[in-house]
Amino acid sequence: MTFITLVRHGQTDWNLDRRIQGSTDIPLNETGRGHARNAAALLTEGTHHAIYASPLVRAHETAQIIAEAIGLGEPELVSDLREREFGEAEGMLVADYIDRYGDWHADVPQAESFDQVGQRALAALDLIARASRRRSAPVAESVIVVAHGGVIRALLDHASGGTMPPVGVPLANGSVHRFEAAPGVLRLLETATA
Repeated sequence: MTFITLVRHGQTDWNLDRRIQGSTDIPLNETGRGHARNAAALLTEGTHHAIYASPLVRAHETAQIIAEAIGLGEPELVSDLREREFGEAEGMLVADYIDRYGDWHADVPQAESFDQVGQRALAALDLIARASRRRSAPVAESVIVVAHGGVIRALLDHASGGTMPPVGVPLANGSVHRFEAAPGVLRLLETATA
């Protein structure tokens, strides 16, 4: 068994503007760096053995801030933790996206589907959990994974059987979601906002 704590990256200027980032590589702003420090403060109470992050700069920098604050090494970057690719909708304001496409599960040209994001995110967590079990068996290991709202939303949707989070309710930047991962199982334990 592995405990996986998923953290949403800190705020960017595009988050502030309510603009769809997707795979566009937008850096943290100062508020976002504060979100990362606040998330680190929530994580200091436990023991963590490793940290992973999406390669997009907003997640990578959040992970670096957390790692430094709690005494972990450089985050390992995992490509499949990157945000959902929104195709031609990247850069749009959320309100304009909803006006044009209707909802978050719409078929947008060149975009990944919500299901595709969930499948690759689950595969990434499975690889992380397997590596953890090899390192620490028979003791449970705790790892931190810094990712994106779309990725975390897909994983929450999977773990809850589709009951959470509510569609259209954004996940807070710097929010922390703790899961238990075992072969074939991903169970949500708790959620907190930094």
